[in-house]
Amino acid sequence: MKGLFRVTFLIVAVCTASLSSFAQSAPKPDTVKKAKVPVPIKPKGPKPLNHEWSAGIRLNTDGWSIYTDLGKIKAKNPRQSDMFYNETFWQLEFTEKKDAREQKIDGNDPSGNPSKYVYGKINDFYAFKLGIGFRTLIAGKPDPGSVSIHWVNVLGASLGLLKPYYINVYTDPSAIKYSDATQADFLDQNVIEGSAGFTKGLDQIKFIPGGHYKSALHFDFSTNRKNVLAVEAGVNVEYYSQAIPIMANDKGVPYFVDFFIAAQFGRRW
Repeated sequence: MKGLFRVTFLIVAVCTASLSSFAQSAPKPDTVKKAKVPVPIKPKGPKPLNHEWSAGIRLNTDGWSIYTDLGKIKAKNPRQSDMFYNETFWQLEFTEKKDAREQKIDGNDPSGNPSKYVYGKINDFYAFKLGIGFRTLIAGKPDPGSVSIHWVNVLGASLGLLKPYYINVYTDPSAIKYSDATQADFLDQNVIEGSAGFTKGLDQIKFIPGGHYKSALHFDFSTNRKNVLAVEAGVNVEYYSQAIPIMANDKGVPYFVDFFIAAQFGRRW
C-alpha cells in the first residue's frame, strides 16, 4: 500500500513539474506576432473635374455677341466628370443689335475720299446681359474622341444702351442726330458727308432695363478632358422696358428674337 502511494505521488509530482515548465516556456498571448493583412491598392484614376471657364463669340441673325461662362460641374460619378455631367454656370454677355435694313454706303465727298455711314440709322443699341444657365446632358462621350451634347438654358437680366447715331452734313458745321428739326438733312444723301464716328454721342447714352432668355444645343468636340472646344446653336429672346428705335421712320419694338450660332473655347479643372 505504501509502495502504491509512493508511485502515485511520484507521477503527480512529475506531471506538475512538466506543466509548470510548459507554462513558463509558452509565449504570452500579447507577444504573438499577428500576420499583416495586405491593404488593397486602389487604382489611381483621373482627378475629378469640378469647374469650367469658357469664352465665345455668337453670330446672331440681328447682330453679334461676345460672352464668358463660369460654371460648376455636377457629375453622378466624379471619375467620369469629363464625359457624363451637368453644369450650372453664370454667363456675362455683351451684344450689339442691328436692323436688317442697315447698309453702309459712301458719303457725298467731292475730294474722292468719302466716309462711310449707315443711311437712315438713328440709334446704336448695345446690351450687357447677366444670366444663370443650366447645361443638361443629352448624350455623353463614351470615349474622349467623340462628341457630347447638352441642352442649354440661360435666364437673366439685361441692361440696354441706346446711343444716338451722328452724321456729318454740309449744311451744318456740327454733326447732327435724328430729330424733327434735322430730319430733312439727316435723310438727304446729297448733303451727307459720312458718319461722325463711334465716340460722338457717348455722353448721351440712355440706359434701358430688360430681361433675356436663350435655349440652345451645345456640342463639345474637345479630345482633351480639360479643354472646352464647343459649338452652340439656338434661339435668343430679349425684352426691354420700352421700344428700341434703330432706323428712321420706325418706332421700334421693345423685344428682339434671334437665332444664333456660337464658337466657345475654355478650360476645365
